[in-house]
Amino acid sequence: MSTIFSNIPEDKWVMSNDKAFAILDIYPASEGHTLVIPKREIETFFELNDDELIAIKQLIVSRKEEISLADSTVEGFNIFINNGRVAGQTVFHLHFHLIPRRQGDNAWENYFQNLRKA
Repeated sequence: MSTIFSNIPEDKWVMSNDKAFAILDIYPASEGHTLVIPKREIETFFELNDDELIAIKQLIVSRKEEISLADSTVEGFNIFINNGRVAGQTVFHLHFHLIPRRQGDNAWENYFQNLRKA
């Protein structure tokens, strides 16, 4: 399986570790919207092994801290995944969305509008 995520050059990664990497979403729901992706090409959460899950969590936490330090208007985060076409998955290489939330933002509306573009 080769996916769009498999071909992203490392210089586009905002952070990484031995099992996963993070990139900025090209259709962001809000500023800082980040995707955290396992390096191993798998489709769903249910295929992750424990080491990959730990590595992904580490990147999510690190990226959350980085965003929070850079932008004091961020008051919360959405963290989610879509498993399967019927659940909204459009790229069939597992990825976690980390979406910074600000008071009064339109992140959910933006996310669903942008989903049609993906």
